[in-house]
Order: sequence, then C-alpha cells, then structure tokens
Amino acid sequence: MANKVTMEKIVSLCKRKGFVFQSSEIYGGLSSAWDYGPLGVELKKNIQNFWWKEMTQLQDNIVGLDASILMHPKVWEASGHVENFSDPLVDCKECKSRFRADQIDLTAACPTCGNKGTFTEPRDFNLMFSTHLGPVKNDNNIVYLRPETAQGIFVNFKNVVNACRLKVPFGIAQVGKAFRNEIVTKNFIFRTCEFEQMEMQFFCKPGDDDQWFDYWMKNRMEYYSKLGIHPEHLRFHQHGSDELAHYAKDAFDIEFLFPMGWQELEGVHSRTDFDLSRHTEYSGKKDLIYQDPITNEKYIPYVIETSAGLTRSVLMVLCDAYDEEELEGGDVRTVMHFHPRIAPITVAVLPLVKKDGIDELASQIEKGLREDFRTDYDLSGAIGRRYRRQDEVGTPFCVTVDYETKEDNAVTVRFRDSMEQKRVPVAELSQFLKDSIKNYSRT
Repeated sequence: MANKVTMEKIVSLCKRKGFVFQSSEIYGGLSSAWDYGPLGVELKKNIQNFWWKEMTQLQDNIVGLDASILMHPKVWEASGHVENFSDPLVDCKECKSRFRADQIDLTAACPTCGNKGTFTEPRDFNLMFSTHLGPVKNDNNIVYLRPETAQGIFVNFKNVVNACRLKVPFGIAQVGKAFRNEIVTKNFIFRTCEFEQMEMQFFCKPGDDDQWFDYWMKNRMEYYSKLGIHPEHLRFHQHGSDELAHYAKDAFDIEFLFPMGWQELEGVHSRTDFDLSRHTEYSGKKDLIYQDPITNEKYIPYVIETSAGLTRSVLMVLCDAYDEEELEGGDVRTVMHFHPRIAPITVAVLPLVKKDGIDELASQIEKGLREDFRTDYDLSGAIGRRYRRQDEVGTPFCVTVDYETKEDNAVTVRFRDSMEQKRVPVAELSQFLKDSIKNYSRT
C-alpha cells in the first residue's frame, strides 16, 4: 500500500466517483466538513451494518441503543469533559496559524511562515461545541453537542437492564454522530469536527474486567480480518502512563497504516467503574448500582469499551482496498477490492449490446436482483470499458447478458479480483452470488 496509495489519489477517486464531496463546495467549502455521495453513503451504511451485525446480532449478550445528541449539561460535568476535555492551543503572532501546543516544538520556527519565537502562550481550548436550548440565550440553558456517544449508554444503564432483564456481563452498542471542535483538522475525513462513532460498552463484575479486556482485544482485531483488511496494515499500540485518559485503567489502540502513517482506528479501553460511579455521584441516585438477581450482591459494574470511528473506518476501507494493477500490454487498472458485504454496488448487469432485445432482457435480470443486492445497470460503452468503471468503484461481480442468454438462459459472471468469468444459469444467479459472497476470500 505504501508504494501506491496516496491521500491525493484517494481524495481524487472519492470526488470523481461520488464517494465523498467537500461540503458547501460551491461556496468555497467548509473546512473539516464533508458530504458522502451516492457511493459513499452506501459504503458507510454497509460498514455500519457489518459492525452492528458483528456486535449485536452475532453476540449473545449485547443490545443496541440510540441516545440523543443533546443531553443534560450535568452529564458532561460528571464525565469530566467540562473539566478535562481540552487541548493546549497556540497561535503564531505573525501568520495567525493555529496549532496544538503538544504537537509542535514551541522553541522552533513556525511550520507555516518560518518565523521563530512568534508563538503565543499556550491556553486551554475546550473541544465541546456549545449551544443554547430555548428562546433565551444565557448561561442557564447552555447545552453541548455530544463529543462522544458513550455517555448516552452510561446514563441509560439501568433503563436497559430493567427493560431487557439483562444480567452482567452484557454490552450496549450504539452508532451515532459526535462533535469535537478540533484545533487542527486534516487528512481528508480522518480528523473532522463532525464524525460518527461505533461504540460498545461492556459491563462486567469487578475482578472479571481483565479477562474481558483480553477477550475484546482479540475479538476486535478478528473483526477487521472478517472485513477483509490486510493484517499487515493493522497493529496494537498500548497507551503509556502519560497517554491514559483520566478514566482508564488500561488502553490499547488498533492502528491502521494510512497513507500518512500509522494512526488510531479504534480504542479498547478498561474504564473501571469511573463513569457509572460519577453519574451516581452527580445525579444523587442509586439507579446505576447493579444487584445480582441470584446472589443479591450489589456493585457498580466495571466497563470495557470498544470505540471505533465509522468515518475513519470508511477511510481505512478506501485506502486498504485501493490498488493499481499492471496488465498485459502496459495497461493499468484501478480497482477497489472491497469485501462484497460492504461494496457500494454488489453486482452490475451489463447487456452486451443495446439491440435485439438483449438490453430489455438484461434490465429484467437486474430488476430481479434488486431484492437481494445493491445493483447497477450499465449499457454505455464497450464492455471492457464498463468492466473498468465497475472495478474502479469496487463492484465485485459483473453479469454480462449476451446473445447466448436468449438461447440457454444463462449469463456470464465476471469476478472483480481475479477477472475470471463463469457461465451461470439465470435461475441460479441469485444463489450463486450469495454463495460467492459467503465464501469470499481476497487472496
């Protein structure tokens, strides 16, 4: 990947093919804001659904939640965000560029203008966006756009336990938007002010947290293998004592080798009982104390958190899937090796010609596949050129309808990765594609 994939290539492909657009582009764009186009929204949705199935449907003891973005402001006091959720900020007095003080050498020259000794004194900058709830703007009705989705899970702990009659150990999963007023936004959709998280908080008995921490470390790395990500592009990074968040007993990042180097993709954190204890303290209620229905033992559960960025996962998948293959004759094809379960288009139906009823027959076949697959119908240009278009957006299967189809009621299925072709009866086509997806291997 390091020799071929650059962020410039990814950004170009995303705009050209409709994965990601700059927000408000006709007005010059808005920094750190991006819109997901027709293919991008499908890719993001498919990754979310893949994660959701892995974390809820295929687990014995994890349920879902969708909490509100706006929450009572005391939630963020209890969580420590009002007090601790800030970065040190400096400005260059000459060029007015802004930097995080912990990411540059304050004794060196400004990275933008080259002047030395022009930085302001560091000052804390809270990363939470604030707004006001109600018609009057004052300090009594200030609320925050949530900087993470986890707190919505913690404050609903007892509601979920009571409603679902859950017993520890169990988890609560959530996918949703979060907002951080980042000082520096960069690297396309990697670091933005508005993003989406896929989080799961797993509640366990104190003393059992270490074994569950190990379990989720292994489980989360295996997830990326199922997603078809190259294992050599993934690694663990353990937080040192100077990196640990105020709530963490232990923490590992799963890092991915992006074009700009190794960067955090997901965190696995041992949060102890910090969150539930703080909300018990700040709310003045005992609702978050768990009572074992068998032993009647009372305790505040410990928490193992898995927190992945959905928008970062989209960028990871784009970077990992991107390839430029040299073909015979010196031709190069750009191909996105998406896992078929997350590809924006699963199958494209291509009539060989636009006459003699071939196109009508192909259209009927394409419509018949819509119930089970995200499809595309393309009859413009030579068949080889259409294959290349589908390769570039990562369509794993192309179905060609030709004159023989009228005789034997079969079609030619072309496989994106190998470019091999196979004749398949139309009556068996849907099941053939389902089996191919189920048995898919990138190698």
